[in-house]
Amino acid sequence: MDFTLPEEIAAFADSVARFAETEILPEMAGYEASGEFPRAIVERMGAAGFFGAAFPEHLGGTNVGFVAVAAISEAISRVAPEFGYCMNMQGMTCPFTIFNWGTEDQISRFVPDLIAGKCIGMFALTEPGGGSDAAGSMKTSAVRDGDVYRLNGSKQWITFANAADVGILFAKTDPNAGHRGITAFIVEPKKYDGFTANPIPMTGLSNALASNAVFLDDFVVPAENRLGADGAGFKIAMNALEFGRLTVSARAVGLAQACLDEAIAYANDRVIRGHPIGEYQMVQHLIADMATHIDAARLMVQRMAWLMDEGQPATRAASRAKYFAVEAAKQAAAGAAEIFAGYALADEYPIKKYTAYVNMLAVGEGTANVQRILIGEDALGIKDANRHPVRNRLRSPGVE
Repeated sequence: MDFTLPEEIAAFADSVARFAETEILPEMAGYEASGEFPRAIVERMGAAGFFGAAFPEHLGGTNVGFVAVAAISEAISRVAPEFGYCMNMQGMTCPFTIFNWGTEDQISRFVPDLIAGKCIGMFALTEPGGGSDAAGSMKTSAVRDGDVYRLNGSKQWITFANAADVGILFAKTDPNAGHRGITAFIVEPKKYDGFTANPIPMTGLSNALASNAVFLDDFVVPAENRLGADGAGFKIAMNALEFGRLTVSARAVGLAQACLDEAIAYANDRVIRGHPIGEYQMVQHLIADMATHIDAARLMVQRMAWLMDEGQPATRAASRAKYFAVEAAKQAAAGAAEIFAGYALADEYPIKKYTAYVNMLAVGEGTANVQRILIGEDALGIKDANRHPVRNRLRSPGVE
């Protein structure tokens, strides 16, 4: 593959960054103070085409592919990392799972409004105490009652759940069948009673774009909103998380680049003993390590995206890219903090904020330890990471 972005994708990524600088940052202080979800901004992002790259034109997308998804995710996260969540909930994990696994009716009902930013999405898999063992520890139940399912249980760390109009939610329809008893549902939290979402306070992260604890009390889901077959939920969730790793990895690269940009500017500006600190070798070593790891992480993310665009298996590339991109972001945040010294803790500079978002991405779509297991077992020949065909309706519609 080419090692530079196609000109039109690079130009669009630049426009995304400019949008964030001119239309997001000036408005966010008010939203953060009130805690109000910035729905108007999300809808403007949808109208500008941020979320449609992986979707065909008849649904309102642009069909430019996953390399574009990665470039957009990186660009928005470099300037406004709190809106990187939108690339999952509006541009990939939520709508693409419906597109990938839904019926034509489900796709036409839900996908266009999600990628247009008119409906807010969510993806509800994790449960309290479950962590990375989403399937083995799942306790949320779904019981068929005529033309509806009734869902009871709870979910944890569900981004945008307090604002969501539409979401993907996973529950056990057969509690005795292990992961084969999990079923996926398209849920509409504002349409039916029994759904409660409470934002989780997290220092350093956005007060307006929150993760939530979700409680389900006989929450009704019409049977027509079941996504895929009964018992197919685990396969659907694992497939969804693979595409989620694309956006999460690209967001990590964007955050790492933001840390590097700030570190370079500060190192050129901060003078000690008559010289900018960037002239000192210890600072240069930090900058060199940051720049090199970010460059490598970006290429790994682009390779993952390219494989997805080609309809080829990308599980191995996704695990490696997610692991390395987050490690590069951690290193960049630590390096920037060392260069800024005490000022890294000051609200005047964004290093503390960037570090908080890097830590958040470290646990999203599979922690480092989970990725190490996948990568290690694959490298040792214990389990081929690419052993399962991955459904990708955009590029390989026949793969189940």
